[in-house]
Amino acid sequence: MAPTSHFYTNNGAPQNGAVVPAGAGNVPPQHSCLLDPNEFRQQGHQVIDFIADYYARMDDYPVHPSVNPGFLRHQLPANAPSRPESDAFGTALRDVRDLILPGMTHWQSARHFAHFPASSSTVGALGEALTAGINVVPFTWAASPAATELEMVVVDWLGKALHLPESLMFCGGGGGTLLGTTCEAILCAIVAARDRKLADIGSERIGDLVVYCSDQTHFAFRKAAHIAGIHRDNCRAIATYRDDMFALSPTELQAAMQADVDAGLVPLFLCATVGTTQTTAVDPIRELCAVAATHGVWVHVDAAYAGSALVCPEFRHLIDGAEAVDSFSMNAHKWLLANNDCCVLWVKKPSLLIAALGTEQEYILKDAAAEGHDVVDYKDWSVTLTRRFRALKLWLVLRCYGVEGLRDHIRGHVDMAVSFEEMVKADPRFEVMATRQFALVCFRLRAPEELGGPKAANDLNRRLLEEVNATGSGPYMSSANVGGIYMLRCAIGSTLTEEQHVRAAWKVVQDRAASLLRKMESINAVA
Repeated sequence: MAPTSHFYTNNGAPQNGAVVPAGAGNVPPQHSCLLDPNEFRQQGHQVIDFIADYYARMDDYPVHPSVNPGFLRHQLPANAPSRPESDAFGTALRDVRDLILPGMTHWQSARHFAHFPASSSTVGALGEALTAGINVVPFTWAASPAATELEMVVVDWLGKALHLPESLMFCGGGGGTLLGTTCEAILCAIVAARDRKLADIGSERIGDLVVYCSDQTHFAFRKAAHIAGIHRDNCRAIATYRDDMFALSPTELQAAMQADVDAGLVPLFLCATVGTTQTTAVDPIRELCAVAATHGVWVHVDAAYAGSALVCPEFRHLIDGAEAVDSFSMNAHKWLLANNDCCVLWVKKPSLLIAALGTEQEYILKDAAAEGHDVVDYKDWSVTLTRRFRALKLWLVLRCYGVEGLRDHIRGHVDMAVSFEEMVKADPRFEVMATRQFALVCFRLRAPEELGGPKAANDLNRRLLEEVNATGSGPYMSSANVGGIYMLRCAIGSTLTEEQHVRAAWKVVQDRAASLLRKMESINAVA
């Protein structure tokens, strides 16, 4: 690791300031333009070369760093420089290489299997650069007409590619928008549902509103509900079971809703999931919508991870009944090569979203060309006013890879997951703990009979994960704890991952397991 960059005074002594050549005094450097095209071209080439080298050298880094809190803060100055040092940009890039990258978890590593992917692609990254360079703020149609209309086009493109119901798209009377995160998407939907319901029952009854999910639903839902003003005690997390593949039971949901109605409460919102975080469970949308309809409940589908798989027709059945949902969201940045951040929210009735989140248009925001036209002002579709031109990135990804290219990308990862699952099943020391549906395999090491007890088995697998992740060359995996059972998660999704990386990961797991079991045998023999 390289030493920290040094800053100098005008007499050459190091200080927490800037590099100023001797004799230069405090005269600031002269810049004709802070967006100088020639300087931008030069520095841009440096950045592209840097990123390309980073991907080429990815295997040189441990997937997860061995660092302690404060490691970076102690290597960097306490204050920003008062003046730019000589070759400030080049020096800063060197610090990124020598100080920052060694302390990063490398999500794009081919050996990263811990979380759902933050998928990257050259087109996605360059789309981000193009968006940043153009740097418009498309919060109204007038603020950037082409940006708004491109977003409308691209959400319909993607909706059709995912085989979503036409009623959720602009072409079918609905519509979509690009946001940052799933939590933001769910929050927007809850606020729309809340305001619709309170218009019927009175705003003073907000404390009676109840929302529903399964115990596998991502905590983003609870966070969004709390922000929307739903009492924490009014969030029902319904238990799921392994026999049902950890899917939300319509029967249990009906019982919970009826109990709340009997208690004088008001069912408001259901968050169903396609591809839960821990095991990728899929809730039965059609049956859940039927239950929700009897109570006038808004149904939102969170398909943050698995929504990308819907580009493949073989996964389309997993959203059967989706024509009855009120909203649907997925993260194109998770598995569809769009780079962070790119969450897509579709709604059946945009007017409800606008009624809840819309603002009075100031005179300065009006545009004569928009008068008399039913234009979309995306500031009225989300929590924020200022927003990014995410549509450009997603549009480029869809254009440059095509729907078939995206299908090949998803299927390649699913095939590798199938291969990993088969290797787990072929080793009698291990067991698969949840039905694999996409590219996640949940598995665990069987505890020897003499060890006994679920706690001991959980401890064994916890130690196994620690040892697997401690290997400097990878892989890096994560865990789930479902129904009191601790298991390892191998989530395949990095753009760079190939079959060789999957097989190497499994060999590390086997070797670490063998070592652990030998230690246990030795301990038992001594005892």
